Amino acid sequence: MSLIFYTNPMSRGQIGRWALHEAGADYDQVLLEYGTSMKAEDYLKVNPMGKVPAIDHDGTIVTECAAICAYLAEAFPDAGLAPTAAEKADYFRWLFFTAGPVEAAVTNRSMGFEVVPDKQMMAGYGNFEQVVDVLDAKFQADDYVCGSRFTMADVYVGAQVVWGTMFDTLPKRDSLLAYAGRVTGRDAYLAAKAIDDRLIAENS
Repeated sequence: MSLIFYTNPMSRGQIGRWALHEAGADYDQVLLEYGTSMKAEDYLKVNPMGKVPAIDHDGTIVTECAAICAYLAEAFPDAGLAPTAAEKADYFRWLFFTAGPVEAAVTNRSMGFEVVPDKQMMAGYGNFEQVVDVLDAKFQADDYVCGSRFTMADVYVGAQVVWGTMFDTLPKRDSLLAYAGRVTGRDAYLAAKAIDDRLIAENS
């Protein structure tokens, strides 16, 4: 079976690479550049949004980081990163909470957009502070998304927390820093990050 990984090292492609390493998947990478090969006709057939990452797994195309993580957990079951029956509620709840409210709240805050109080019912996330409080409470209570066990949901949720606390788009609360420390100490994270760091250095 073939697996092609489309990425750029200075992108959310880092999440996809980490997920691939956690899954133990063999893959061929295709490096794309912003504004040129990422928008080329051939790649737009893979992802019409012209964004990375994307994977082509034996002709099955998957885009969007959270979807790639969930797909790889199912496609490579020997890695043991898919949720058990008892874990599915937390796994999907926090995966989608992070892909939805967390991403939206962080993006809007970064662009200087604040939801005024009388419009918060219209926003899927209410307000930034509420989203952070919910995420903070989660990791005060649990080491990982599904409690005490690392699953593929922690790749996506973990990446958002790592980047957010690193680049100050999320506050450096103790629970979030501790969670970031747990996930970034993993062998798969370190191996994937080393590849992307090397690629960035080679092109700087």
